Amino acid sequence: MARTHSYDVSVTWTGNRGSGTSGYRAFDRSHDVTADGPPPIAGSADPALRGDGTRWNPEQLLVAALSQCHMLWYLHLCAGAEIVVTDYADEAHGTMVESADGGHFVEVVLRPRVTVTAPEMVEKAVGLHKIAHERCFIANSVNFPVHHEPVVVAGGTGASSSSP
Repeated sequence: MARTHSYDVSVTWTGNRGSGTSGYRAFDRSHDVTADGPPPIAGSADPALRGDGTRWNPEQLLVAALSQCHMLWYLHLCAGAEIVVTDYADEAHGTMVESADGGHFVEVVLRPRVTVTAPEMVEKAVGLHKIAHERCFIANSVNFPVHHEPVVVAGGTGASSSSP
């Protein structure tokens, strides 16, 4: 039986300089993203689109959501497979193409670097990235490819393996 989940988020524009959107350059793209529970996220547009580079933009948040979802599924799968992960970091990269009538992402590349406790865990740990991708709610919801370039090492041994 399928379960349904709902997510309520509020986005409030905070960039009115006094004259609203009276001109393209007359307003800031600043906004706050809030939900019950977590602290607010200060958002804006990409600096290339007149945004504030000190605030999160929607494109960064999309890449972050893909990375977070993959990591959470991966850690869950590792725990179930008795693979002990002691460190996980991802340097994710998204590419968007802008056109006259909008734009779209063409790909996101996740580059997780994982440390496990034993060399015999490395091969299976690399393989679990594929399953994590297949189960990731966010990756299953986008219309562009999400690629993975994982590296898994055994802590202190120097043993490593990677998968395209």
